[in-house]
Amino acid sequence: MPFPDFTATVPVFIRRLAQAHGDREVIVLDERRLSYREAEQESARLAEGLLGRGIGKGTRVAVLMPNGPDWLVAWLAVTRVGAILVPLNTFFQTRELRWILGHADVHTLLTVSEYLGHDYLARLEGAAPGLEESTAGALRLTALPHLRQIFVWGGSNRGWAESDADLRAGGEAFAQDDFLSAVEESVSPADAMAILYSSGSTADPKGAIHSQGTVLRHAYNLASGRDLGPTDRVWSPMPFFWVGGFVFSLMGNMHVGATTLCEETFEPGTTLAFLERERITVALGWPHFGKALSEHPDFQSRDLSSLRAGNIPDLLPTSLVPEDPLLRPTALGMTETCGPHTWTRLEGALPESRRGSFGSAIDGVSHRVVDPETGTELPQGELGEISVRGYSLMQGLYKVEREAVFEPDGFYRTGDAGYFDADGILYFTGRLGEMIKSGGANVTPSEVEQALVAQAEVKEAYVVGLPDADRGQTVEAAVVLEIGESVTGEALRARIKQELSAYKVPRHIVVYASGTLPFSDTGKIDKRALVEDLEGRIGTP
Repeated sequence: MPFPDFTATVPVFIRRLAQAHGDREVIVLDERRLSYREAEQESARLAEGLLGRGIGKGTRVAVLMPNGPDWLVAWLAVTRVGAILVPLNTFFQTRELRWILGHADVHTLLTVSEYLGHDYLARLEGAAPGLEESTAGALRLTALPHLRQIFVWGGSNRGWAESDADLRAGGEAFAQDDFLSAVEESVSPADAMAILYSSGSTADPKGAIHSQGTVLRHAYNLASGRDLGPTDRVWSPMPFFWVGGFVFSLMGNMHVGATTLCEETFEPGTTLAFLERERITVALGWPHFGKALSEHPDFQSRDLSSLRAGNIPDLLPTSLVPEDPLLRPTALGMTETCGPHTWTRLEGALPESRRGSFGSAIDGVSHRVVDPETGTELPQGELGEISVRGYSLMQGLYKVEREAVFEPDGFYRTGDAGYFDADGILYFTGRLGEMIKSGGANVTPSEVEQALVAQAEVKEAYVVGLPDADRGQTVEAAVVLEIGESVTGEALRARIKQELSAYKVPRHIVVYASGTLPFSDTGKIDKRALVEDLEGRIGTP
């Protein structure tokens, strides 16, 4: 298995990249550009500022920022001093912010004031009663007892926050005597680098702990399996707060000295102009992005001839992408495995004999398929629950005892259903549970159901996923109202948009009369029958 030929820590990683690639652009955000050398220098200054504020090995530092140079520099600075990165979803509403900041025991928050209409400062005040009356640097909040300081990039008008300039200025004393270098030398591959949150099989997200060595090695390994080099300019709208955008895209690009292209917003016409100007060579993302771009009136007139690889079918020449989706190479992964744990090279087409397959195990990763009920290993070719073990597997789940996470011999049961054929090729058939995968994001039905039932008029709520050619699945809901109550599905959608991230909000909320929903003989909602009924009522895209 290909591993980097250097000590797998962020301090070593960024210093080597700065030496090897210097003035080559590491990231572009609209008109803003940052070179590998500048990334090393700016993250060093910010790291010294963090040290000046008492942040060091093991400190949990959350980052709430969109893709771009600021996110990249913040991540590098945090992990260069051995602190633990907690990336926050930029779609989070107040309730979600409160839960993650509290569960992760975040000590310091690095954030922007707003993004795409999301007022993070107001949401933070809603998440932490008493914050509005607090003084910067002296936070003492019962709702978030570990949170001590908040830094807002560009400054703010809040008395409880400081600016990124204040943070950097506080590190001047640590810029002397090679103090940062001494701190960096104490960082080891075994140290935790990040706690990456994703939705689990329950309503509460799970925080996967990944070490510096795991993240750097797996990103390198994945990059080695791609046709990628230092002259590549990679556009990927996948957010850095998810493992796909962070490990597979951003870090994979960095390992080979490539440039990551980002935008403040995705708007098909503007994005096409941006991709033409930046001479994109690789496009990574979800199919619905490509569909939106290819259907825009400007698509045919834009010169994207530099584009040569990727996984967005609508943007690539037909010679590179099979028309049949089941013959397109793909992989299977999850946050807990730091991204893909099976792999097929993205180029070309699958043979007919491997239609619908998800590749074979990545070197250094092993699998077994077990009976979901008993945990007994099943014979080759028999459908069951996929279990995984290997170098890319997380160290554990935050605040969950190891014995409750892993099998005694170190395997992790993924909750995914599938089987391996005689050649070791995986065929994934879906989640054992009811997780909805929409546009690359995991949506837990119970979380959306709770938000709906919290509405005064709603007695019952049931959430399912319907198949969608572009997004994989769409989130859909059925509700039954309390006797005497009246409200439309659109009115309910408008309300819960204020409580849930946009990708969790149902595309349709259908109001059912009491007694008309399909139930099984055991008194449980028959979600398979509900899916069929909803398809009949609203159709499928």
